[in-house]
Amino acid sequence: MSQPLVPPIDRPVDLAEYGPDYTGDLDKDAAREEIERLRVRLDELQNALYADRRYALLVVFQGIDTSGKDSTINSVFRAAGPIGTAVVSFGVPNEEELAHDYLWRYHAKMPRRGFVTVFNRSHYEAVVVERVKGIVGADLWRRRYDEINAFEQYLAAQGTVIAKFFLHISKDEQRERLQERIDTPHKRWKFHLSDLEERKRWDDYQAAYADMLTYCNTRDAPWHIIPANRKWSRDVFVARALVERLERMDLRYPEPGKDLDGIVAE
Repeated sequence: MSQPLVPPIDRPVDLAEYGPDYTGDLDKDAAREEIERLRVRLDELQNALYADRRYALLVVFQGIDTSGKDSTINSVFRAAGPIGTAVVSFGVPNEEELAHDYLWRYHAKMPRRGFVTVFNRSHYEAVVVERVKGIVGADLWRRRYDEINAFEQYLAAQGTVIAKFFLHISKDEQRERLQERIDTPHKRWKFHLSDLEERKRWDDYQAAYADMLTYCNTRDAPWHIIPANRKWSRDVFVARALVERLERMDLRYPEPGKDLDGIVAE
């Protein structure tokens, strides 16, 4: 059974329809071979984007704790050149960020034309974490869907291509990954007791993510729901989508200022 990774724009998202164990046409061996090819192709396209300088690419990753945002970024962008590619991780806002509107700190980190910027968490924290934890009221976080859509529409009009990925794991998979962090000495630094308190809000987070995927899934900035229980297929799904999107941008290397035929470097 096939599973569309891009949810339809015209109806609500029900995450129960998207199996986090789905691996599509892949097995581990096929995935290992394909991800290597996709990494190389992604590097080629990133280089063309850097030379072209007409567009920027913003890649957004969202997902519940342990969904694999860090490891996905590390895997998919492993071959991407460091010039022209940046990863930005957003934690708790600092004093300066809190003194501005909630989109300010994200806008300040947007990629310039020719560059790729990857957001590990993003402006969607304003309609997920702040909603679930009651940091803002319902009247405010509901209004933010339209504000975020307008923000992304503006970015797209300025030449920023937006690719958004929700890493979808099951509750059982999260439990296993949390336990692995507890049981593995070199991974314990990733674990906090508050992670267990957050896990008690699983259903609240799932509802917030479903609304995020429903109300902020637009033609300018569509969401991809990535089945993420299996890391080897997860990475291929993300890399496929990025390569496909970059290839549709018709990237071009600029023409040289002069005819170089016949010139010999001594």
